[in-house]
Amino acid sequence: MSSKPSALEPLRVRVRRFQFIVGLGFLSLVLGAMLSVSLVLRLHARVNALPSDFVRIPVAVVLENLWVLGVLPVLGYLAARVIALRTWSSAVGAAVSGGLFVVALNFVRDGMDGLTSDWGVASALRILAFVGGILLTARAIRAGRAAAEQGSTAAQAKAEARKSEYDEFLKAAEAAGARLEQREGGAGTEAPAPASTDAPAPSGEANRDGEGTPPSGDMKTPAA
Repeated sequence: MSSKPSALEPLRVRVRRFQFIVGLGFLSLVLGAMLSVSLVLRLHARVNALPSDFVRIPVAVVLENLWVLGVLPVLGYLAARVIALRTWSSAVGAAVSGGLFVVALNFVRDGMDGLTSDWGVASALRILAFVGGILLTARAIRAGRAAAEQGSTAAQAKAEARKSEYDEFLKAAEAAGARLEQREGGAGTEAPAPASTDAPAPSGEANRDGEGTPPSGDMKTPAA
């Protein structure tokens, strides 16, 4: 007997989806932080050598927010190829979860001063980078879903083509088997012709030759 679906199953599905989105944001933050640190170490001298702060600050903000501008869209695209993700809820949820981790790290490092101070051009650029990352992630998720649908459609068409080929092969095999059965049945119904035999001569013919009755000279006539 098939068990009935539980009433809590939709809630479980939502919890698993929420966990996946949070994990996606955290993973993008970790990978983006590693990428940002490696790039900052290599480009630190060149960034500091830029002539103006109007160029230096945007470059620094981009390097700092690579997790939401580059890593999160890539992970969202790959995840959408496998799982049917909702576009905006997944993008916003993953970005917000990663942003909360960043805020938590800044709070642990600097306390409330790190959250309330230093509001200027850099902070505005960080907000713009965060919003841009959400837009890029939503677009990547949409592209991943479209690619997944195209792949499933192509796989279905290929499966149908293989099925039609198999059906044609099966029909040809059945037709060949039917012809073979007809040939075997026709050969079985044809009986061989009976062989001719010489029948013995009837007794009348023997009498004509004189072998069945004695000669006429030996016959006795009754006396008068």
